[in-house]
Amino acid sequence: MFADVTTPSSFNAFADPARFHQRLARWNNRRLAPTTPGPNWMADVREDAEMSLEEGAFVERARAEAAAYLGDLPTDVEGFIAWFEALKGNGPGENDPLFPWLAETASLDQMRWFLLQEVAGEAGFEDLVAIAQVKMPTRPKLELARNYWDEMGRGNEGGMHGPMLQKLADRLELSPTIEGTVWPSLALGNTLVAFSTTRRYAFHALGALGAVELTAPWRAGHVAEGLKRVGVGPERKYFALHATLDVEHSRTWNEEVLRPLAEEYPDCIRSLAEGAVMRLMAGQRCYQAYRDHLWGAAPALRSA
Repeated sequence: MFADVTTPSSFNAFADPARFHQRLARWNNRRLAPTTPGPNWMADVREDAEMSLEEGAFVERARAEAAAYLGDLPTDVEGFIAWFEALKGNGPGENDPLFPWLAETASLDQMRWFLLQEVAGEAGFEDLVAIAQVKMPTRPKLELARNYWDEMGRGNEGGMHGPMLQKLADRLELSPTIEGTVWPSLALGNTLVAFSTTRRYAFHALGALGAVELTAPWRAGHVAEGLKRVGVGPERKYFALHATLDVEHSRTWNEEVLRPLAEEYPDCIRSLAEGAVMRLMAGQRCYQAYRDHLWGAAPALRSA
């Protein structure tokens, strides 16, 4: 018998978040990897069922935590779009002092550690978009397809965003591991995977991915500046590109994904908003963890 959905017997996300998110990350790696049929498929299905309960309990707890940011959420379309766009610069984790410090002060080794965490927590935006668009209405689906095509380099391998990030990781000799990643970074990736792979969170996924497009340019621009300062050459293109391209991506996402969904399915507005806030809250925890690591040994840097 499975434990109650809200309290799985092995659920330990809050008692031991590092252990929980490592376990969840390993499960996500296993279940999303292409494979072939094998004799242990029943054991995998049992694990899938147990982990789905634990993942669901984690997401529901995070939804409850996000409620504090949703007290003034409008229920009309225009009000919602304005509220969503106002998350830029004002939402959880926005304008974090970590990023100007990365641009102006961080050493190459400190940049490498930061990027190691970012690469390890990267869930694959193009894959998340591809999964999230399943059965969506035509207008949002078309915009998600255009976004996916951009992520895929418009059919040009050299322009694909995932391999572009991998080139930077190779240039800096980054070898991320689950065990070597701070748990908030794992949690961020786990949250996005949960949204995109679980259909009851499908609208959360689109809100969260829209929040990424909305808020990434400021952070990406600072990281690109920092990489240039410490001597990284063309491999910094991934961050330089997202400092500009995501501005347009955000505009079209808001107009072609969020607006028509809010118009056609008003009940999804809260889910879209929750997803966005939960993504930003997860990012905020990452930046705090990064600062604790990077600045902890040098308190004077906290004012940098």
